[in-house]
Amino acid sequence: MDYDVVVAGAGPVGLLLACELRLGGVHVLVLEREADTPPARFGSMGARAVNAPSVHALHLRGLLPAVEKAALMWIGAIPEMPELPAGARPEIFVGHFAGIGIRADRLRPPGPGQEFLGAGVISQGDLEAILGQRASALGAEVWRGVALTGYDAADNGITVRTGRGEVRAAWLVGADGGRSTVRGLAAFDFPGVDPVFTGRQAIVDLDDPGKLTAGGWQPGENGSYTLGGWGDGDGPPRVHTVEYDAPPTGRDAPVTAEEMQASLRRVSGTDVRVTRVHVATRYADTTRQATTYRRGRVLLCGDAAHVHSPAGGQGMNLGIGDAVNLGWKLALVARGAASDSLLDTYTAERHPIGAWVQRWSMAQTALSSARGPRADALREVLAGLLDTPDGATHVVSMIGGDWQRYDLPGDHPLIGRRVPDLPLDDGTTLAGRFHDGRAVLLDASAGAATVAGAWGDRVTVVTARPAAYPGQPMAALVRPDGHVAWVALGETDGEGLRAALTTWLGAPT
Repeated sequence: MDYDVVVAGAGPVGLLLACELRLGGVHVLVLEREADTPPARFGSMGARAVNAPSVHALHLRGLLPAVEKAALMWIGAIPEMPELPAGARPEIFVGHFAGIGIRADRLRPPGPGQEFLGAGVISQGDLEAILGQRASALGAEVWRGVALTGYDAADNGITVRTGRGEVRAAWLVGADGGRSTVRGLAAFDFPGVDPVFTGRQAIVDLDDPGKLTAGGWQPGENGSYTLGGWGDGDGPPRVHTVEYDAPPTGRDAPVTAEEMQASLRRVSGTDVRVTRVHVATRYADTTRQATTYRRGRVLLCGDAAHVHSPAGGQGMNLGIGDAVNLGWKLALVARGAASDSLLDTYTAERHPIGAWVQRWSMAQTALSSARGPRADALREVLAGLLDTPDGATHVVSMIGGDWQRYDLPGDHPLIGRRVPDLPLDDGTTLAGRFHDGRAVLLDASAGAATVAGAWGDRVTVVTARPAAYPGQPMAALVRPDGHVAWVALGETDGEGLRAALTTWLGAPT
């Protein structure tokens, strides 16, 4: 084999997957058909929300400081705000549902273990730069301007055809977007619903920007638009239109100044003139999901596995969750440490979360696209609900991914959930022990470390005691993706721990 794994697509999902695979000790090649990365100057056009599970994953890998530094906006865990006179609080919005904004000061303070109930926005270009640098530092190869053109699969591997010739690999992952070449070649079933709106987003020059209203979504008879956005500064303005008409045609054709101007005029009711388009894209709310994320030696990750409206900023977060779930599993299988049946848990765990996001996405589209007095009344009722602490906190928590957990065997309430960043009695916290991408066994005088010794370098043993469990024997096995797989309070159940280690890390050496 030339490589253990070939990944098609060097977007945030493909690059993060490459990082995870390299941490798992396998040889990775990333193919990217585009020759250049997104221009840094216009990175804010591709702004992406970062939700709670993504923040958790980035924190465990030590990437969060770089992401926070590059963020166009970052709101951490929302503190309790003091009572102030009406109008005295700044209107800081942490998200929206169907275009109805949700204010930060309406959120309830987070409870224990909800330290990642925050929100962030980062440009796709900045995030790709951060992940690309990490992937290169870890030894992943990235070939830009080299498209995957086909492949031949056999029982013992895959021959991948590229614009630079053929390469041999054991596994192929399609992280190549909503119109995935890998998904099409592998004939994955991709059922769903067709789009009802067309979105266009562009950095443009306008002859008279004052004809448009800046800030927030501006509704019109034929759709809505926004002017301005994160990190635009003194540069040319960013415009974004949504029209509820026929789905876009010519998806590969450039968005011209004439097309952007016509769309802006239809939704704004003005005669605004677009004199130049610097960079632009169009999209639709096509909603589809692969019935399985694996066919033999081919897997799908990110938008290649599921597409939907970008409302709520869920797509990139779904892909990040896919990458951190798949990466360590595929690495163990590619190294021969675990059976390929471990990969079956990838679809089982990620498919339900993707399906949930699609339902919430379609609900927002249904409300946004509805017209008339009944729809106006429904939006008014929902806006009132989102202006309450219960309504705002529930919707932000759900869209923010705070609810996400995996259905793993075991009775303890932490099993399947993301592990909190527990303070330890040696002055450190637990998150720092996940930087190398291995599973972590927390053993506070429970005798678990002796059992785990047979799994060698697949698990990191931490004997520092969590401050939350003073003097009490306890142990917990946390998978490399930060989800708790096994917990024992009191002395360790050796048989239960061995079963959990074998399930998630393969047979002992």
